[in-house]
Amino acid sequence: MNINDILNQLKNEISQYEYDTYLKLLEFDESASREDLLVFYTPNSFVTNWIEIHYLDKLKSCAQEIIGIPPKIHIKIKKPMNNVKSLKNNKNLKNSESSQQSHINYQETFENFVVGKSNHLAWDSCQKVVEIRGRINPLLIYGHTGVGKTHLLNAIANAVREKNEKVILITAEQFLNDFQLRLNNKTMDTFRNKYRKCDYLLIDDVQFFGGKDQICEEFHNTFNALHQDQKQIVMTSDQPPKKIRGLEERLRSRFEGGIVIEIEKTDLDTKKEIIRSKCNLNSIVLDDETINFIATKLDNSRQILGIIQNINLQSNLNPNITKLEIAISVMKTYQRNTLENITIDKILSFVGKELNIKPSEITSKAKNQHITKARRIATYLTRKLTHNSMPIIANKLNMKDHSSVSKALKAIEEKIKEDENLKNLVEEIENKIKNDNNPQD
Repeated sequence: MNINDILNQLKNEISQYEYDTYLKLLEFDESASREDLLVFYTPNSFVTNWIEIHYLDKLKSCAQEIIGIPPKIHIKIKKPMNNVKSLKNNKNLKNSESSQQSHINYQETFENFVVGKSNHLAWDSCQKVVEIRGRINPLLIYGHTGVGKTHLLNAIANAVREKNEKVILITAEQFLNDFQLRLNNKTMDTFRNKYRKCDYLLIDDVQFFGGKDQICEEFHNTFNALHQDQKQIVMTSDQPPKKIRGLEERLRSRFEGGIVIEIEKTDLDTKKEIIRSKCNLNSIVLDDETINFIATKLDNSRQILGIIQNINLQSNLNPNITKLEIAISVMKTYQRNTLENITIDKILSFVGKELNIKPSEITSKAKNQHITKARRIATYLTRKLTHNSMPIIANKLNMKDHSSVSKALKAIEEKIKEDENLKNLVEEIENKIKNDNNPQD
């Protein structure tokens, strides 16, 4: 695989400045890559976040043109070779080696988690499971993207490592992939020994278990084994167990058998404190007016670090321009790029998947109740999440004209106000589209 062909293709689609500033810093890991997976390293989290937000879709598209299939792309921060020397003792070294596949972020701790009214209960509960294993078991934390769920899992993992206990932190998707690999290789004993003999199993995004019966069976057995041995289970989800579609009832019952806590959307004051905290950790100075502006414009707290680092970089390059002016420009670019990556086809795909309807059925002339509902949801989300005009939406969704779009919007907006279940469904689909557009909380 010639990675230079892919990068040269991308180079033609962006400015030379963008390429030299960001893409040139990518380091390709040939040994970890394969035809359907490209692995890159960057020097720091700022470059990683910026590339993921602004160039990941373009990189995938260029790769597909060159190799013929759309690969997965993993962008990681290159760690220094002497990382293991920072571990306190040999026991910690052993735990670190057992956790290498667990993707623990060692920078996310309880100490640097900003506690506010939206998340204090979740923060307190996570500390309790570290203090006394099994005291709250299982613990499930749910909420929208960017509210700090993954940070809390990492905080638990880091605190547990200090106690020399074995911890595994993994996403539901990684658990599924590991299961499939072991199943294909007939090494399920290895899989079971790995996950059933840890002290803490931390699973991110368990909503992905919905509709996957085989993996649900295995996870149910793993769950029971750990629970019986008083080992700690902590999970995160973007929704409460009762709303996870396709989740087996016995697994849903297990999830609800412990403590379920919601982290609400981050309030303005907490966002400001998160920005200040990130600034302090990264030696960045921003005035209160700039911090307030960023907080009011930001929906997803996950993007804060990349935004403030970009503001700081541009401020150093343009000292005569105020940081607020730079922040205004950066936020416009950030919001524009976010919307540009959301297409009508993507919205149709997500709506169709959620409602078990083919996208072609949504854009057909069919008028049965189920398809009409899907078409209205797709219309509503397209208008909300893209820059497309109503005539373009009408054309793409095979509607008569812009007045048909207007009528559909009015109907769905009134229904959303009246029907709490519909409101939750639309928000759920919207969050999944945004999650797909903004890689990993």
